[in-house]
Amino acid sequence: MKPLLMAILAACYMATSGVRAEDVKVGFVDRVYKDSEGKEFKYVLFVPHSYKGDKEFPLILFLHGSGAKGEDGKKPSNLALATNIRKNEKEFPFFVVFPQARQTWKAGSDDANRALATLDAVQKDYKIDIKRVSLTGQSMGGYGTWSIAAKHPERWAAIVPICGGGDTASAKVLKDIPCWCFHGDADPTVKVESSRRMIAAIKEAGGTPKYDEYPGVGHNSYDKAYATKELFDWLLLQKRK
Repeated sequence: MKPLLMAILAACYMATSGVRAEDVKVGFVDRVYKDSEGKEFKYVLFVPHSYKGDKEFPLILFLHGSGAKGEDGKKPSNLALATNIRKNEKEFPFFVVFPQARQTWKAGSDDANRALATLDAVQKDYKIDIKRVSLTGQSMGGYGTWSIAAKHPERWAAIVPICGGGDTASAKVLKDIPCWCFHGDADPTVKVESSRRMIAAIKEAGGTPKYDEYPGVGHNSYDKAYATKELFDWLLLQKRK
């Protein structure tokens, strides 16, 4: 396809998707989600530097821990996954949605529902491969990852829960979702048994989750997990059936 025609098609797509081609910003972009009642919620979206609107990109929904709760819209994009992205920002190949919770990421809560609605809004505004949308979170967000994945298993190409825990009764629902879980065995905040139980339950249900347990590491296992290059190589390979 000729370059000029490709550029025209890309511009047409961006015009119909809600973001005009000339308005596309890359990197960490401040955005606002507006709900059905017109209430606004600030969040950050990472847009890959290579995004031109001419092809679909994979996306990660990131759920932060309790320390980043609030309404400023900024805190989640300054820790954990975002810290790793900034180390090689221009090469990072995923869109990443950084919503912010007021209280909890438990499935069915206002915060969880708003995170999913924000994800839907991003998918309308940008060219996202809906079969390659993954869910991850740390601590409170790790719990949220297990919870939301169990309630909405059809949405995710893969999940990456870090230093969290879930309901082992949901293992039969989760067993078919590609999963890579991380936890430090010296975690004083969320005991490592929380992840061990989930992984064991999923395996017993017939799943094949990946699990990395860091010896001597406390609650901050997420910086080490998100610095694992193989994790993102693996995520790129996952595709929802």
